[in-house]
Amino acid sequence: MGAALVDAHFTSPRTLSQTVPVLLEGLSDTDEPVTGRPPASAGEEGGGDVDPIPARWRGLVAGIAEGFNAALQERALREQEEIIDAATEAREQARQELQVSEERFRAVFDGAGIGIGIGDLDGRILEVNPALVRLLGYSAEDFRRREVREFMHPADVNKVWQLYGELIRGERDHFRLEKQFLRSTGESVWTDLTVSLLRDGQGRPRYQLALIHDVTALRQLRRQLEFEARHDPLTGLANRKMFLDHLAHLCAAAAPGSRAGLCYLDLDGFKAVNDTLGHEVGDQLLIAVAQRLDTMIGGRGHLVARLGGDEFVVLVAGSSGSTQLVALAEEILAAVAQPLPLDSGQVQVTASIGVVERAIADIQPAELLRAADMTLYWAKADGKSQWALFDPERDARDLTRYSLSSALPAALAAEDLLVHYQPIRRLADGSLRGVEALVRWNHQRMGLLGPERFVGLAEQSGLIGVLGRQVLQAACRQAFAWFGAHRDGSFVSVNLASRQLREESLVDDVRQALTDSGLPPHQLQLEITESAMIGTDPLTDHTLHALADMGVRLAIDDFGTGYSNLTYLRRLPVDELKLDGSFLRELRGSGQANSTDLRLVASMISMAHILQLTVTAEGIETQAQVDRLVAMGCDAGQGTHLGAPADPAELSRSLGLSCDVPLAPVTSSAPGEGDS
Repeated sequence: MGAALVDAHFTSPRTLSQTVPVLLEGLSDTDEPVTGRPPASAGEEGGGDVDPIPARWRGLVAGIAEGFNAALQERALREQEEIIDAATEAREQARQELQVSEERFRAVFDGAGIGIGIGDLDGRILEVNPALVRLLGYSAEDFRRREVREFMHPADVNKVWQLYGELIRGERDHFRLEKQFLRSTGESVWTDLTVSLLRDGQGRPRYQLALIHDVTALRQLRRQLEFEARHDPLTGLANRKMFLDHLAHLCAAAAPGSRAGLCYLDLDGFKAVNDTLGHEVGDQLLIAVAQRLDTMIGGRGHLVARLGGDEFVVLVAGSSGSTQLVALAEEILAAVAQPLPLDSGQVQVTASIGVVERAIADIQPAELLRAADMTLYWAKADGKSQWALFDPERDARDLTRYSLSSALPAALAAEDLLVHYQPIRRLADGSLRGVEALVRWNHQRMGLLGPERFVGLAEQSGLIGVLGRQVLQAACRQAFAWFGAHRDGSFVSVNLASRQLREESLVDDVRQALTDSGLPPHQLQLEITESAMIGTDPLTDHTLHALADMGVRLAIDDFGTGYSNLTYLRRLPVDELKLDGSFLRELRGSGQANSTDLRLVASMISMAHILQLTVTAEGIETQAQVDRLVAMGCDAGQGTHLGAPADPAELSRSLGLSCDVPLAPVTSSAPGEGDS
């Protein structure tokens, strides 16, 4: 489009100065973007970068300006070539076609749309065309009374003089650059200047030819677009690109021992402001916060940027330590918390800040920003209107959790998850009462991981339902191999996650696992945490009764760590309580135990028996604990003293169990909370 304007002879600077504002105003007046896709709200919480539609629109405008400029420059070069050709032809054919070539030269010279000046090697101006007269405002006579040096701008760098000197000495044939000139009114004008050396028939330097094109409007537009490309259009602060460029330069040029800090700021509940007061008020709020941050911090030499949405960041180069950054964060929190006057009235918001202060010589900008983002997440999780300081150890744990969460699906496919079993023994005679299925992850790098490392991740990622079903199936098959032929009371106990308990398919999954394995229902026990049983909804209550009606045993795991309320057990079809191991810690020694602990454990066992529930104590580590539990009437127990968890083959050997059905490692995760 820009080139078409030039081709149609619209070469006046007013062409671009009238066209560009119309396009830029069209962007702000348009209700819907060109693509038809609604623009993302600048104020929505968690928002990303600036909407790509305005950026593409400004890119279109810049493209028109660039095409216009390129076409003018190309036209100028063509005209320059025509002039040079005309001048050369005039010399060579001076005898035969002197008058014709002179007329041709004059037509090109006078009709050119760009300024043209001809001077001698001493710098005297010999001839100028009407376009140059219009450009700089001097008459042709004024030009002829002046020298080229008189038109040099005070801001010209030495390079301009160097190039000019090389040209008139014949060391170069031309040079081109952007240069300022002063009009007759004293006004400065930016031009695209091309100066060429004209030689005589013997190749000796004779004249200098200058082509001068006004690019003031294009330069201003370019500077405006460059500013918009590096600044947030709503607040005027540095945008994400400028911040990342500045941070990258800071890290690349960092001397050994130099430090930097980030305060990563996010407004608390900003989405609620947009939803209740409207996006216009949300934008006003962002502008007010930006102005407050810039006023408070910008004067100290720190870079303040808006990264998108309601997220801001303050970069402190050459920081002196975390104390400085923490003090700055507290100052920011106090400033943001002050009521903000808006058109709709005063609005008060709070913010959360992630603080990172590091030596930056050996750290990548992306890693520094990631650490700040993670720390902001900690501050949000711990509550509103506060800061959190980056902790490398906590960050390493979070990265490990993320790594495990990402690797979990692949671990399932690679059969890296397997099930171990721990004996459950009758305390009166030590005989085997059953086993508890416990999942493990054989991680290639971290080794054998317990369920506490990844069960929560499986629940968060939504994999716990599928994994729980697979563990249930594997445990039922193994239990049938061990106990199916005897049909006695031995059972396998499998943990259920609270999320599994609320799945409508759980009853069918259990029925299918029993059918496929051949295991009788009474030889399967499902363990449910106490917290999952409290306040059960109708679906959960129906599920528990359906499982009990099927003949499956139900146990409450980790009893005593929740509400420890036995009254709700009266209406639930529970068969067993499993006392949490924390109640047995004071009973480990052979000396006098705390009487309160003894009475507490004894009372829970007694009340459970009143409700006709069996009791299994977890975490038994010593014979002294066994003796005291037997004296209290506890039915069964498990723990390292009675047998550590082991894989099926090892447990078969240690307990003398026959395993007629070989079992492959289970491709699943742990099913529930409270696994050990």
